[in-house]
Amino acid sequence: MQGKENCFPELKNSNWVCDLAFGVDILAHVNELHVNLKGKNVFVYSSVTTFKVKLVLFSKQSKEKVFAHFPTLKYLEVSPEQREKDSKILTDFHGEFSCPFSDFEKREKTLELVSCPLSFDYKRAPQELQLEHIDLQCNSTLKEKYNSEKLDEFYASLSETKFPNIRKVAQKILVLFGSTYVCEQTFSLLNYNKSRYRSQLTDRHLSLVFLGWDDLVGVGPALSRGLD
Repeated sequence: MQGKENCFPELKNSNWVCDLAFGVDILAHVNELHVNLKGKNVFVYSSVTTFKVKLVLFSKQSKEKVFAHFPTLKYLEVSPEQREKDSKILTDFHGEFSCPFSDFEKREKTLELVSCPLSFDYKRAPQELQLEHIDLQCNSTLKEKYNSEKLDEFYASLSETKFPNIRKVAQKILVLFGSTYVCEQTFSLLNYNKSRYRSQLTDRHLSLVFLGWDDLVGVGPALSRGLD
């Protein structure tokens, strides 16, 4: 800014610069969450729960003048008042972020069971799932599958006769997190394929291809010249 002789007095205000650095760092964490929520076969519950725990940690560390997870802010001199303000912002952010996912708390036990079937305590599972859950946790082959496959593929591979109840619960939970990401990705791919970077084909060219050579012969010299 100084090199271009632009006047920006806020840069000389230490509190304003701290606010800017805080915003840069917290938005970096939000962007990371945004990326984690995109893609195929994403289990939203795990990402959301993880981010909520992080916000609690950030708020606590801000009061203690610990900025290990705020790489921009940690190089600045942050006043006690500023630290208190940032901590409150993070606490409020946690509350606002939790509101849209309040239904998760009502189904937390089931969500945890589906997301972490191998570490979940079978005693906490519904009675109709307990025996199936014990069989699942004691099966070494299924343990390897869980570690190597995606969550939906893992539950799809379970035997319908041996794990009918667990499969039904998993299906109900996994369909809660449907996303338009796959559709949007497909449309983006189609748009790219029809761009000048990929092909010079037009709708007219494509329609002429389907006419066939025999049909083109009878169209006449004018069409032939047009194709040239």
